[in-house]
This record gives sequence, structure tokens and C-alpha cells, in this order.
Amino acid sequence: MSEDKDKKKASSEDLYHSIKIPDTFETEDDFFNDISESLKMQVNEQLGDSLDNTNDKDGGTSVDKEPSKKKMKHKGIKITGGVILGLLIVIGLLVGTRSGRKLLINWGANIVADRIDQEGTEENKDNLLFTKPSIEVHPGENYNPEFRKEEYVANFLLFGLEEIGGGGRSDSMMIASVNLKDKTIKLTSLMRDCYVDIPGHGKNKLNAAYALGGAECLVDTVQQNFKIYIDGYASVNFESFEKIIDRLGGVDIELGATEAAYLNKTNYISNPSYRNVKAGWNTLNGNQALGYSRVRKVATLGGVNNDQGRTLRQRRVLNAIFEKYKSKNFIELASIMYDVLPMIKTNLTSTQISDVLEQILENGITTIDNYRIPAENCYTDGRNNHGFVLLLDFEANVKKLYEYIFLDEEEPTVTPSNTVEGPANTSN
Repeated sequence: MSEDKDKKKASSEDLYHSIKIPDTFETEDDFFNDISESLKMQVNEQLGDSLDNTNDKDGGTSVDKEPSKKKMKHKGIKITGGVILGLLIVIGLLVGTRSGRKLLINWGANIVADRIDQEGTEENKDNLLFTKPSIEVHPGENYNPEFRKEEYVANFLLFGLEEIGGGGRSDSMMIASVNLKDKTIKLTSLMRDCYVDIPGHGKNKLNAAYALGGAECLVDTVQQNFKIYIDGYASVNFESFEKIIDRLGGVDIELGATEAAYLNKTNYISNPSYRNVKAGWNTLNGNQALGYSRVRKVATLGGVNNDQGRTLRQRRVLNAIFEKYKSKNFIELASIMYDVLPMIKTNLTSTQISDVLEQILENGITTIDNYRIPAENCYTDGRNNHGFVLLLDFEANVKKLYEYIFLDEEEPTVTPSNTVEGPANTSN
């Protein structure tokens, strides 16, 4: 019995040492081919030994002397154990090294790209994330050196589309910034009533840009007015938003008493049977979460009113979605992503998706920060032929945006209390 264990251990050790694992691989195919060939060699060797035992000493095949069932079973155990050990080594290599994890991430990104609704990827395919380009070398046709871009930040425009009754305005807009310097994801809400220049269409509210020229027009509008480079975008419509929340099993949101009462008596929650939320923590389904995200006529929990309150609710929902995803195990997450990806439109390529996933995972980014543009005291309310609008001090807002996203240090305010003065004149 002890002898069998020793043989089994020796066979496993032979397999382990036969798999040569270089530090790097030129291609993913080289990696998997090397592993595959090593495993194949071991299995063939074991099978060869079994077949050799069926031969006579004279070299002829024995008809009368079949290998015993016990020996065949022993060989089968050795082969199976060796293959399992080899697979464990491969899995350990993939998870335990950056190059291995990169292979897994690339594989996952290709699956994402196959499932997600991609548009405009041909125009965006050469844009490199997490680089600081110059106008001479940057491959993107729309790059403008006035648009701020740093190698430690990638910016993505996220927007939700209101398509009720054939409409096509962006009801919510956010810049999601992956910052490698402070290892955070930063969400910046852009209020839809911002009065901006829409390239080729004159002045209008920000949420009109998509209706006037689609996603490309909206991205151009954000870049031109806020002087920030957008690396890519993703969008969902209301119907898809509801389905995504439901597929997650709902999101946990804390409601104030006023919010809950308002949601229960209005059509923001479009299905009357779901108008049963309460003050305190609720697990909102898709229909409830959509209604909550659109409310702006009552104050949020914490007392934020109007469109500022509405954008705060939207950021709270995104935070809740992020937390829900973090609570899922890998199998659950893979299944959910497989179902919801076709509901999302994006211009990101599989290479870009792989790049951002790798940076998030390798840098351990699990924190989301929140902000809003226009910043406090950097705008005034107005009214014109487009209705109620927010008139921005763009220079001040761009400065605040840079401080938040790129971690620029705020310039100290010079006041009499911190001004250095010369010695007092004591002469008579």
C-alpha cells in the first residue's frame, strides 16, 4: 500500500517537473500550447507504459496474458491524478502571476465584446487608454490638446436614454474616471440643464446633444465644453436599466420618509403594484430603482433638492449596483454579465475593455467617489427659449473638475491671516 502511494507521488512529481513554465510568453497561444503539449506527453507516456505491459518479452502481442484489472486501475488513477495536478498548476499560474491573470482578463474581455452591443468601435479602435498622448502621435482623429488627458486616468461617458414615446434625450450623464494614482473610480454627474455649446447645433441644454447628433455629438459636446478627453462611452435605455437591476436581484437604497411617500403616490414607479416602498432601507427592483433615479421634485435623504438631488440619486444607484456586483461570487457574476451585456451599448473594443479591467483588478480598485458639475457657487439659474437652464462659469467648473478627477491641488486663497508681512516700523 505504501509502495502504491510512493509511485503515485513520484508520477505526480514527474508531471510537475515536466511542465516548463517560462517567465514570459510571446503569445497566449504559445502559453497554452506549451501547457497542452506537456500534459499530452505525460498522458501518452502513461498510456504507453500500459500498452507495453501487454507485449511479450519476445516483442509479440500476448493474447493470453491480459493486464490485470488492478494494474489498469492503478494506471488510470495515475493518469487522472497527473492531469488534475497539471490543471491545478495551470490555474495557479494563471491566477498567481500578472501575465497569467492578463490571459484570463483578455479571455473575459473577448467574451464581453462578443456579448455587448458595440457601435463605433472602428473609429475608436486605435485609442489607447492610460496614456498621455501628444497631437503628433495620438491615433484618435478627434484628439485636441486642449482636452485634458493623463496617463493615470481613463474617462468614460455613461448615459441613460429616455426613449419613451420615441424620444431620444439623455436623461442622465456621468463621467466615470478610473484613477490609478489614488486607486478610485470617480463618478461625476453632469446636470442635464447645463447650457452648453453643442458642436454644429448652437447653444442648448446638455441633454439635447444626443437627440441632435447621437452618442458622438454628446461626447464631442462634453469634451468641448469641459475640456476633458473622453476615452469611450456606454449607454442603456430605461427598459434595459430595469432589466439589469432585476437580474442583479435589486439594489439596496435608503429612502427618506418624504421620498418614500412621494414614490408611492406618483407614477415615477410606473407599475402601481410596486408603489410600496418605505422610509429606511429598501431592496428596490428595476421599476422602483428607475422611478427613484428620476425623482427631482422632493428632497433626497440628506436634504438635496431639484436636479442636484436627482443626480445624487443616480450616483447612489450606481454605487448600489457596484456594491451588489462585489457581493456576487465569480460564477454568479459571470452568469449575470452574460445576460445583461447585450443591453449595453459601447464604442469600447475588446482590447480597451481588457485594459481597463486589468488596471482595476491589478490596482485593487474597489472605491467609488462622487461629484457633480456644475460645482457649488460656479453657476446661476436662468431661463430662455429652451426653458430653465443652468448658466455655468466654465473656467471655474473646469478647474474644479480637474481638481477632482486629476487630483490637481487647489490653489490656496491669499487672505490677510496667511499673508506674510514685513517687520513693523518702530521708528518715531
